[in-house]
Amino acid sequence: MSLHLQRDLDELKRDILHLGSLVETALGNASFVLRDRRVELAQAVYADESAINEKEVQIEENCLKILALHQPVAIDLRFIVVVLKVNNDLERIGDLAENLTARAVYLAEREPMPEPMATINAMFVTIRSMLKDSLDSLVKLDVDLARKVIEQDDGVDQINRQMYDDFRQMMARDASMIEQATSWLSCSRYLERIADLATNISEDVVFMVEGEVVRHQTH
Repeated sequence: MSLHLQRDLDELKRDILHLGSLVETALGNASFVLRDRRVELAQAVYADESAINEKEVQIEENCLKILALHQPVAIDLRFIVVVLKVNNDLERIGDLAENLTARAVYLAEREPMPEPMATINAMFVTIRSMLKDSLDSLVKLDVDLARKVIEQDDGVDQINRQMYDDFRQMMARDASMIEQATSWLSCSRYLERIADLATNISEDVVFMVEGEVVRHQTH
């Protein structure tokens, strides 16, 4: 590998970590808006989303430049392909954090509902851990850590399904709760999608390191 290619790959790794840090911050602020009703942090999430979009475009341009200039092969080529996919996944997580914040601001204007909050909080803890571990697995090329993230996705799916069942029963009992319950279900769905995207990142790490496509396999 040439020194110039190594330099560009190292810079690309730093850039994707920076993007990951921006996304983690946005998700953390979104959790504060929802859990603690700190609506003043909503503007920080919206600002983070703008920065995330700019960084996503920059990383994509740098990936294409490296492909054109160096024509990498083997593990280097797989790394760039994975960064392109992770770059897109992280940008989508930023979008979901923004959507989550919008729903959280709406819910903060209503009476608090402690029942779903406990479940949502458990989802937040798991999902933030999944996102961090997926990015760590990418940087460290740690397949075991990536597979750990993949295994956690089923648990988040199960919580989301339980939330749906619980709120369906609630809306059947009290029609006045439909609008608020729908917003809570949207929050649960956004978090479930974030878990899916963290899982995608981990699956791409397995592909990059081992050349194995695990995305369509049964966990």
